[in-house]
Amino acid sequence: MVYQIISVVNTLASIYSFALIIYIFMSWFPGARESKFGEILSRICEPYLDVFRRFIPPLGMIDISPIVALLVLRFAVDGLRILLLNFV
Repeated sequence: MVYQIISVVNTLASIYSFALIIYIFMSWFPGARESKFGEILSRICEPYLDVFRRFIPPLGMIDISPIVALLVLRFAVDGLRILLLNFV
């Protein structure tokens, strides 16, 4: 049972990570975020990214908050996995 939960959490985190990466790369293409797909990703990704943008200011033209957001997501999933494995 615990291994199934870990598998589901890992899968969901991977899907969300891919959504974040696609959303981040969409900023490189003019008008991509204004498309229907961009708006859907915006509703999914912006609430999570805004948390990090409040604390990490952009460095010139470079915004490193998405990188930190991806790392925090990965560390949180790994921490949850370790906690769940300790109960087995």
